[in-house]
Amino acid sequence: MTDQAATAELTIREEEFDPVFRDEIDGGGRSVLWERSDGFVPYPVALGRMEKIIRGIRADNKQERIWLLEHPSLFTAGTSAKETDLFNPRGYPTYPAGRGGQWTYHGPGQRVAYLMLDLSQQHGPVPPRDLRAYVCFLEAWIIATLARFGVKGERRDGRIGVWVVDPRTGTEAKIAALGVRVTRWVSWHGISLNVDPDISAFEGIVPCGITEYGVTSLQKLGIATDMSAVDTILREEWSRLISGEATCVSI
Repeated sequence: MTDQAATAELTIREEEFDPVFRDEIDGGGRSVLWERSDGFVPYPVALGRMEKIIRGIRADNKQERIWLLEHPSLFTAGTSAKETDLFNPRGYPTYPAGRGGQWTYHGPGQRVAYLMLDLSQQHGPVPPRDLRAYVCFLEAWIIATLARFGVKGERRDGRIGVWVVDPRTGTEAKIAALGVRVTRWVSWHGISLNVDPDISAFEGIVPCGITEYGVTSLQKLGIATDMSAVDTILREEWSRLISGEATCVSI
């Protein structure tokens, strides 16, 4: 494929997956644009769009945003990913992500939230240029969202993401992943929350390099919900937490 043809195809696909929902919401003293795309957004399209947005934020002070979407089934490799942790028996596409972390699965039934924020500025309880506090806030956001569904999400030392213990089985598993990249203090990438994905798809990788624990979802925990309800709660809990006091302090 020529460069010109590739560019033309990318343009068409970007228009096809342009967000269908937009709404401004307070970002802790800053106006943040929330967007949602329907359908399954191809990963190269999402990556290209994020790159354009963060360039605008850095260069032209464009509006920050949080973008909600789903991907088709695929694997992404963080900067610490090992080839030996990729099995991929179903032949899903694989992409280098440029974010931190290792291998991650994205697919239908998983809510992805990409956050493009100017972290050189204060965002509610998150101080400027404090990456640890930002990551801690993202974890708190997921935990608060899960609590609204009656699920207790928890942090684990040495393990990135949010974890739950299934009360019916006593087994511990990961329900949400974090992958953050910061370019000149503008964030991109973000979080993924397992609502009702095909859990068996995670067998194609060692998720985040961790072999001792599995992966779970709201549906697997017996919580019947849909993306619309999840999105509503994500926005409500963001608004509540971003307007609150600091709960994450760097050491």
